[in-house]
Amino acid sequence: MRILVTGASGWIGSASVKELISAGHHVLGLARSDESAARIAGLGAEVVRGSLDDLASLRGAAALAEGVVHLGYKHDFSQMAAAAQTDRAAIDVFADALQGTGGPLLIASGTMGLAPGRVGTEQDMPNAGIHPRIANAAYTLGLADRGIRSMVVRFAPTVHGAGGDHGFVAVLARIAREKRISGYIDEGQNRWTAVNRLDAGKLVQLAIDKATPGSVLHAVAEEGVATRDIATALGQSLDVPVGSIPAERAQQHFDWLGMFFGIDAAASSARTRSLLGWEPTHGTLLEDIAAGHYPGN
Repeated sequence: MRILVTGASGWIGSASVKELISAGHHVLGLARSDESAARIAGLGAEVVRGSLDDLASLRGAAALAEGVVHLGYKHDFSQMAAAAQTDRAAIDVFADALQGTGGPLLIASGTMGLAPGRVGTEQDMPNAGIHPRIANAAYTLGLADRGIRSMVVRFAPTVHGAGGDHGFVAVLARIAREKRISGYIDEGQNRWTAVNRLDAGKLVQLAIDKATPGSVLHAVAEEGVATRDIATALGQSLDVPVGSIPAERAQQHFDWLGMFFGIDAAASSARTRSLLGWEPTHGTLLEDIAAGHYPGN
């Protein structure tokens, strides 16, 4: 199958491209820069130039494909509404191209804030007020009524691994190194889900090959790692003290990450594993931290 992948040169996208190619798909990777194009070509995918802001380029790229893996997103917390609008416009382009074909359309979402205080499942639907992007996920699921094999993959907030993670844990490591303390908020008992990027890439491939229309899938290998344990592992790796940061000082200490690091965000992937036969096999979050993959540079 010819699969267009947005975000193909990124942290999750590059792992997904490799898995899709290994499974026999012909991957078209969307690239907005020469650097991205070179990275995509190096993965063995065909380069298609374009960007999420250029709907004409998206239409041209989608016309070449039989399915779409939409992982690209503008992660700008200062312009969340605008980013969600750009995302919705891209989804509409892909939906128009795939309508009535039965082809797959996979988009990315997250498990953060899914079911505070308990372990969230694929059946849980988050409050749309948490993030403007959530409405796009609900909209995508409804595209099954237009003859599209639509699906939403909710990724853990910590998609970790070796070789260039710039996400939440990398930010925590940088803050710990700069402030000479690896902190957690209050008691640090709130939990974050985690998944190795290589396992996440495998899940994307399995979803494209197996998921049914309107599926919600969880890219979660560990359903709940206590934030105190994350901070402790970072402290040991960076050789800095570990300590509690009071909730009222969280934003001052952690900057923008403070609004997220105190959330209890445990989630299960039991249904996803059953539906797809997905079994994570790569290192855990704490193992990757101990291996030195988060130097805090």
